[in-house]
Amino acid sequence: MKAIELPKAYAPKDFENRVYGEWKSSLAFQPAGKAGRKPFVIVIPPPNVTGILHIGHGLNLSLQDIVVRFHRMDGRPTLWVPGTDHAGIATQNVVEKRLKKEGKSRHDFAREDFVELTRKVSEEHKAIIREQLAKIGASVDWSRERFTLDEGLSKAVREVFVTLYERGLIYRGKYLVNWCVSCGTALADDEVEHSDEAGKLWNIKYPLEDGSGFLELATTRPETLLGDTAVAVHPEDPRYLHLHGKRVRLPLADRLIPIVADAMVDREFGTGVVKITPAHDPNDFAVAARHDLPKPQVIDAKGLMSGDIPDKYRGMKVAEARKAVLADLEAAGLLAGDKAISHAVGHCYRCNTVIEPHLSEQWFVKMKPLAEKALKAWSDGEVKFWPRKWENTYQRWMEGIRDWCVSRQLWWGHRIPVWYCDHCGYVMVEREEPTICPKCKSTELRQDPDVLDTWFSSWLWPFSTLGWPKDAADFRKYYPTSTLITAYDIIFFWVARMIMAGEEFTEKAPFKDVYIHGLVRDKQGRKMSKSLGNGIDPLEIVDEYGADAMRFTLAYNCAAGQDILIDKESFRLGSRFANKVWNASRYLLGNLEGRELLPAGTAARTPLDRWIFHRLDAAARACRAAFAEYRYNDAAQAVFSFFWDDFCDWYIEATKLSFRGDDAAEKDRAATLLLEVLEESLRLLHPFLPFVTEEIYRMLPNRRGMLIVQDYPAADDARRDEDLDRDFEQLRSLVSMARAFRPEFQIAPEKPVPLALRFDADNPSAAFVRANAELVKLLANAPSVEEVADKPAGSVALVGRGFQAWALVRDAVDAAALAAKFSKDLEKENAYSERIRGKLSNEGFVKSARPELVEAERAKLAESETRAERIAGFLSELA
Repeated sequence: MKAIELPKAYAPKDFENRVYGEWKSSLAFQPAGKAGRKPFVIVIPPPNVTGILHIGHGLNLSLQDIVVRFHRMDGRPTLWVPGTDHAGIATQNVVEKRLKKEGKSRHDFAREDFVELTRKVSEEHKAIIREQLAKIGASVDWSRERFTLDEGLSKAVREVFVTLYERGLIYRGKYLVNWCVSCGTALADDEVEHSDEAGKLWNIKYPLEDGSGFLELATTRPETLLGDTAVAVHPEDPRYLHLHGKRVRLPLADRLIPIVADAMVDREFGTGVVKITPAHDPNDFAVAARHDLPKPQVIDAKGLMSGDIPDKYRGMKVAEARKAVLADLEAAGLLAGDKAISHAVGHCYRCNTVIEPHLSEQWFVKMKPLAEKALKAWSDGEVKFWPRKWENTYQRWMEGIRDWCVSRQLWWGHRIPVWYCDHCGYVMVEREEPTICPKCKSTELRQDPDVLDTWFSSWLWPFSTLGWPKDAADFRKYYPTSTLITAYDIIFFWVARMIMAGEEFTEKAPFKDVYIHGLVRDKQGRKMSKSLGNGIDPLEIVDEYGADAMRFTLAYNCAAGQDILIDKESFRLGSRFANKVWNASRYLLGNLEGRELLPAGTAARTPLDRWIFHRLDAAARACRAAFAEYRYNDAAQAVFSFFWDDFCDWYIEATKLSFRGDDAAEKDRAATLLLEVLEESLRLLHPFLPFVTEEIYRMLPNRRGMLIVQDYPAADDARRDEDLDRDFEQLRSLVSMARAFRPEFQIAPEKPVPLALRFDADNPSAAFVRANAELVKLLANAPSVEEVADKPAGSVALVGRGFQAWALVRDAVDAAALAAKFSKDLEKENAYSERIRGKLSNEGFVKSARPELVEAERAKLAESETRAERIAGFLSELA
């Protein structure tokens, strides 16, 4: 046959786009598999439609694709559902920022026109995301792509809202919510990000009504005192028992408010007195409910002072009002002092604006009944977390869950399916839009202007994407899904809610396994961000190194439960490995000239061949075990070790013996087996390096079609041979030592050095090494390997387990020059050791230095002494 020429250089840009197009056009991404096998199904965590994929997405998508490709090759009907999230707040912000640059706002448009404009923007971004997924190699079924605002998912959202309302699990009420004055909407508790910030605690005096004195209290928000409706003390605090039921005069507002006794008050904090501002603090809101206090709002939805307050403060921004209030308190002699503190401040997870507690009419979901079902699903083993530590986090959050505020004051999103009759006030919660009030027959109906929280559609993702609430074929066949792969930063936002929704509406957990991976951070352990300038664009990595390099590097470093610390240079690991695969394949295919390959499975196998198939079987077993437990790094390291070390460095090198002579039949036999191992190795590597393996596979004379749909290597007991593995390990140990000593003696790798050998009497591998002496000579570049009884003259000892070997170096080196070098090295090493000994003998250093520094010095001394001992040994052997 003719040699097969691969291009000399590995250039992923030359083929990655073409290979992806071939996969897609062949429908390889659609579920097929073997009859009777259980489907493997993943739904993609939908990226925000206006987002740009960052390296965290690169990690998440790579991990999903690796496991998807494995199960597809393993014969299971495999479905990976793609899609995007409409991302209410984020997408509306993008559009409003565009309009702002044009001097416009959304209020310059009819609602329907603004929504249509936003939809067009989302379509632009969807196209970008599709291209990004393709660049990474995501083998998603594009025929089933979904969007959280498409028609089918919109019907699912409406069905869920109405069903929850019918079950008494959705209600509307005026409650204190987290409010973003920039986005102009309420936020759920888990959409608020807290960070510790420097602040102040001001002490303020509230005059008692009877003029007998003051009650002093501390606050971080003096501007909100204008909305105080009480001050509170602990009911058992002896300092204030005589004041129960009395009143104080509210500073600056000249209004009398009661002193109430409530166990919420911490007697040990400050003076044991707190101000109660029900409309602007969640704890105060609860106190007001218990004591039937009014709840006046003094900060409006835009973050401006408003309501029943002195005119001078009305319309001020919060920061401006704080300064004014403090100045007026000081002028009135009511400011008793302040102190600097650090306290947690809540910010909007989208725009980072400081959150205001805000009293408003909102829709809520009762979460406790849903959480109880989801907790039971976990405790009954329906859902399993990998790593297991996340189960504790899940349990704690579920047990402490609060009701979910699901209404958002936006235009982009799922409109709440509630209508109000303007004639009689009747409220209708309907699956289809009503045209007439069933109570008074009026047609003057008005739909609730709010939309639902983005997560209200996302929590239905595993089953709504498969056709629910219809009795769809995909839903029947592919639900529940198999696995969810996601980062730990959305375990509350998304994962827990999906389990609740699955149990509530399908009576099944939406997936069996939840694999929680870490975050990608820089080498200093910092989260990647624009402000730090340490972000990594996955598409830049793909452009520079190729998609396979990015995928393999991330998987190789993805240890369970740990964050990944990388920089751009880290991706050289994956690039080098992909290059190794390319170059090894190029070498094998380029040396087929004149060869006649034997029919598959007919080539006789030498011990060397049986050894490589044993190692291939071990690698396949290791990968399968690792995939079963989502140990991506272990699987990646197994394929790396097999291909680079076992296959390339040992097997390919060792087979050169077969090509040295003129025996054409032996050459054909060896070439056949090399290609069989290469073919199966490419199948082993494919989930990690899909592009380069597919490109090489298409060139193999023994290919079976597209690699993406070939069988993944399976465990084969007939290949196992632990005794042979032990024997070959002995040979490798000997060769490795024969190679390793050369740099110390300045002997070039290409210079032949004879070996002498003596086996221990009980060495079970001696016969194997003797029988393969020619292989030892080839791999160690030794012109001869002789068994001896004693150490030969002019030799260097190479001590191994079960044998003693010597390299006969006298004729390969300038003994006198080398002895002089070793003497000089020994002198330097001894001087270095002596300096460390002096340091460690100094009692002042040992007592005053940190223990880890002292231990480090002791370790340096031990290493130096070992080096000195080795050099002294070399000198004695040269004598």
